[in-house]
Amino acid sequence: MNNNLKNYGACERFFDEAALYPDMDLARVISQHKDAYRIITERGERFAEVSGRFRHQAARLSDYPAVGDFAMIGRDDALSGNAVIHRVLTRQSVFERSAVGASGQTQVVAANIDVVFICMALNSDYNPSRLERYLSVAWNSGATPVVVLTKSDLCGGMQKALDETAGIALGVDVVITSGYDQASCKKLLPYLKAGVTASFIGSSGVGKSTLINNLAGEERLATAAIRADGKGRHTTTRRELLILPGGGIVIDTPGMRELGADSVDLARSFADIDELAARCRFRDCTHTGEPGCAVSESIESGELDRRRLENYKKLQREARYDGLCARKIEEEKIKNMAGSKAQYKKMMDHAKRKNHRR
Repeated sequence: MNNNLKNYGACERFFDEAALYPDMDLARVISQHKDAYRIITERGERFAEVSGRFRHQAARLSDYPAVGDFAMIGRDDALSGNAVIHRVLTRQSVFERSAVGASGQTQVVAANIDVVFICMALNSDYNPSRLERYLSVAWNSGATPVVVLTKSDLCGGMQKALDETAGIALGVDVVITSGYDQASCKKLLPYLKAGVTASFIGSSGVGKSTLINNLAGEERLATAAIRADGKGRHTTTRRELLILPGGGIVIDTPGMRELGADSVDLARSFADIDELAARCRFRDCTHTGEPGCAVSESIESGELDRRRLENYKKLQREARYDGLCARKIEEEKIKNMAGSKAQYKKMMDHAKRKNHRR
């Protein structure tokens, strides 16, 4: 029982929460088509839509199901016609971006992911500031980021690119690949053990679909040749969850040149700047010329790149949590992951009762 969902990444933590709704069945969202969803259940694949009540109670775009979400569907609905999604379970991790055309709202790109492969091509697409942005959002998601430098065959200064990436992706694994070298793509397999869900993100045309096709051993996703200017063409038009032959689960996403920094973890992606800031003479140092500023001194000595500091400040200004105290930040994260503090408390109480009975 539950073997089908386990193959799609369901673990005991989701089965436990699903037990709170005994009159419903557990499902995972594997793709989205505007207002319709394709889901996987123990009975197989089905199309689904959210209930009218769900739609009425959803306060923001991020409340709606996303690819990777585990959700509860009506048991009778699953027998004929489209299934109906009544509830989205608490997200273990969530990768999101600013929603286009919806001021102040975020759109969930992928949920319940274990690894985020941040793909950046080693051609004219390579952009250090964008990589810092991706890393900041990835760390905040709750998943583990891995930087994947694609199209190495187009790179004329490999060592320089590697050195620059190492100075940005602090404590993060960096993998170099080429779409023309299938063996290089296999370097990602150790991160994709059975039941592990990974999301591939990056600008359009960086080679995400090519990577996934190489890992799958067949063309599962459409690809396109690069343009004359060295940039790739956009091919993925929707997020989709796929299972690889080895049991790993991947989510391909439409290309995103810019990610909004509504939710970021700058302490992880800019640990070097935070460490320097701790040595400044003044605790509220803005690093704009104050005496005894360790950050400014580091820039003057060449240890820190001024571009990196300016991007750090830019992301700080954009961050949703900028200016909030630690308690407020925690409340915002719980609200985002669980839907509400009450729902989060309900889930935790159920887990405690279960552990107590063991």
